[in-house]
Amino acid sequence: MRLHDTSVRGFASDNYAGVHPEVLAALADANGGHQISYGEDAYTARLTEVMAGHFGRPVDVYPVLNGTGANVLALQSMLPRWGAAVCAATAHVNCDEGGAPEKVGGVKLLPVPTPDGRLTPALLDSEAWGWGDEHRAQPLVVTITQTTELGTCYTPEQIAALTEHAHSLGMRVHLDGARLANAAAHLGLPVRAFTSDVGVDVVSFGGTKNGALAAEAVVVLDPGAAEGLTFLRKTDMQLASKMRFVSAQLLALLEGDLWLRSAGHANAMARRLRDAVVDLPGVRVVRPVESNAVFAVLPEGVADRLRESFRFYDWDQATREVRWMCAFDTSPEDVDAFVSTLAGLLAGETVTA
Repeated sequence: MRLHDTSVRGFASDNYAGVHPEVLAALADANGGHQISYGEDAYTARLTEVMAGHFGRPVDVYPVLNGTGANVLALQSMLPRWGAAVCAATAHVNCDEGGAPEKVGGVKLLPVPTPDGRLTPALLDSEAWGWGDEHRAQPLVVTITQTTELGTCYTPEQIAALTEHAHSLGMRVHLDGARLANAAAHLGLPVRAFTSDVGVDVVSFGGTKNGALAAEAVVVLDPGAAEGLTFLRKTDMQLASKMRFVSAQLLALLEGDLWLRSAGHANAMARRLRDAVVDLPGVRVVRPVESNAVFAVLPEGVADRLRESFRFYDWDQATREVRWMCAFDTSPEDVDAFVSTLAGLLAGETVTA
C-alpha cells in the first residue's frame, strides 16, 4: 500500500530520495535461500574484493546501517579513551549526529572554525597541541568530510598536505565519505586518488545518500590505524544480522558505475539549479557548487513562501542563507519547476539585496 504521492519532489536532502531501482533489484536478487548471518555471506566477501579494487589495496570492510554509526565506529576504533578528534566546526560529526561520537563513542571532538568547511595544516595546528598534558584530551585523529557540509570538495593535493602534516604529528586521518561519490564525480578521479593514495587511514563510505537503503561501511585502509572494529560494531548496535542485504546494495553501486552515474547526475542537477538562479533578482549563490548542494541567500520572506511548494532547509536564518540539495532522481524538470516558482515569487517582491 503506497501512502505518498511519488510525483512530489523537494530540495531539502538527498536522504529524501528513495532507493535506486537498480539497488532494489539487487536486494531482490540477494533474497531467497539461506546465507550465513552477521557477515559470513557471499555478498559481504565480494564487497571486500570490490572495495579493494576501488582503493587500490587490500582493505578491511565493515558494513553498517547508517552514517552516524560508521563515523562513531571509525573514530572509536582509532582512538584510546583519552583521545580526541579534530574536525571542522561545521562537520557532520560535530553538528548533526546528536552528540553520538561523544555520548556513544566516548570521543572528544575538537572543532575548528573554517571558512569553507575544509581543514588545512594551519587550521589543524589550532587544536593539535598539548600532547602529554594530562589535563587535555589528546588530539590523535583528524577527521575530514568529503564533500564537506558546505558543499565544497577537497582536492587530492589538499588532503595529501593535511595527512602528511597529521602523520608528522603522530595523528591518524579519518575521512567521512557520506558523499564520497559526489566528490569523485566532481573531481573526475577514482576514490583512491583522494583517499588511499594520499594517506587517509580509515574511511566512512556512504551509500544511503547515493541511492541505497541503510547501507554504509567503515573501510580500513591502514590496518594499524584501527582496532576492535569486530567487537565495537556489535557493541554499538551496527552489526546487521542479515548483512547480505547491506552488502548487496553497496555491490549494486560499486561493481559497475551506478555509484558514479548517480552522483554525477545529482551534481549536474545542482549546477543546473545554480546556473538558473544566479541571475535572479535578489538571489545570491554564496558558496562554490562542487557537489550536489547549492547555498543561496534569498530576500526576506521568500524562503517561507517557496517552501509552500518545495521543501528545503534554512542553513543560517540570521543571514537568510538556505541550502538546496539534489539527488540521484532529481530531474531537469524538477529543477526547472523549482526555479520557475522562485522566479514567480521574486517577480512579486520588492527585492532588497
